[in-house]
Amino acid sequence: MSVKVKPSEEKTKQLKELLGPEGIGLFKDLIKVGMEKVVQEALEGEVTEFLGRDWYKRQEEKAEFKGYRNGYYDRKIKTTGGRLEVKVPRTRQTEEEFESRILQRVEYLEEEVKKLSMEMYVRGLSTRDIQEVFVDSEGQKLLSKSTVSKINERLQKEYEEFSQRDLSVFDVVYLFVDGVYEAVKRYTNNQALLCAWGITSDGRKQILSLMTVQSESQTAWEMFFEDMLSRGLRQPLLVISDGGKGAKSAIIRSFPKAYRQRCIAHKMRNIAVKLPRDKQQEVVKEVRDIYYSAEYDEAKQKSALFIDKYVNLFPAMIKCFNEDIEACLMHLKFPAEQRHFIRTTNMLERAFEEQKRRTKVFPQHENEKALSGLVFAVLWKASKKRKRVPMGDSELIILKNIRKLICPNDNNEVLISYELAA
Repeated sequence: MSVKVKPSEEKTKQLKELLGPEGIGLFKDLIKVGMEKVVQEALEGEVTEFLGRDWYKRQEEKAEFKGYRNGYYDRKIKTTGGRLEVKVPRTRQTEEEFESRILQRVEYLEEEVKKLSMEMYVRGLSTRDIQEVFVDSEGQKLLSKSTVSKINERLQKEYEEFSQRDLSVFDVVYLFVDGVYEAVKRYTNNQALLCAWGITSDGRKQILSLMTVQSESQTAWEMFFEDMLSRGLRQPLLVISDGGKGAKSAIIRSFPKAYRQRCIAHKMRNIAVKLPRDKQQEVVKEVRDIYYSAEYDEAKQKSALFIDKYVNLFPAMIKCFNEDIEACLMHLKFPAEQRHFIRTTNMLERAFEEQKRRTKVFPQHENEKALSGLVFAVLWKASKKRKRVPMGDSELIILKNIRKLICPNDNNEVLISYELAA
């Protein structure tokens, strides 16, 4: 006999699969299932109020009999970000048929439900957060305070598991960090959102941490990194970021022995704006050729020739190109098969060719653009069928040799990541 499982618990299982060692951890899927979970919890709370008793709870002797639960039926809800799949409760032996008022309003509540699912992972929720979302067209609350409190307890547990989980289980080789500010306003009350995700030694991609802060200052980034380190995150071999000064300084301080890779997609855009429009395509193509060299030494030689060629023509552009040049070329010291994953913060192989627009990761309707940039300004484009980053024997040998250069006194042969001596 199969054990009955609440649909919201099924959503919890899906979330754990997305976040855990066996999951891909793509944020778009995380938000979708998060939204489904919030709606599912609300539906279950609504039918509990309708029947006057909770899941599997017996009818109290003196209480008025209002009917029974009678399973669920599947319902797909159309939203601008795709279809949400939920299970709507059925009832039997009731005086009137159960009709969900929440489902009648869910299309109008989409943005607020999305916000709840996001807040669940970056700061947790309050009872008021949830209660204020589920209201009818006249502003009357659809769920009682006690029901919302129970929903909040369950959602809060999901948030705590995510924000407090042990990161030592991830052997992170490549750590990606990014921050979003403007696109996040309606989700995090004008605060910045700091994000970290990684590629582990078995090739998996994992979302590691999210944190809301006032700005992308060095102090904020250091606090963000310290939180991950305190939860067991080991030192990676390479940290990939954009050129923000706060992030750069914090990376150097928090990961003192790790190599640092500057996102070349950001860098090439910075270089392009230092050029006349009629020269951007030509010169940026040369810059791309340097960054995409076969070997590090080859890129250094090309860089010297490039500087000599343009230093008098476009001195501002050359100054920009020369800033942080080592960090722009650092990916060339790592396995060739992995470079296109680690030279940008969005894990997409960028093609700065003529007439080609930058690939957008998750094309959305206009009101979805903030969400697509919410966690990773530009997140990598991938599907559940995407292969892992190659981590064969030859790649692992190179990575272990890099590790020995960084941490020569550590004899741990099992992991690629490492811990600094106290």
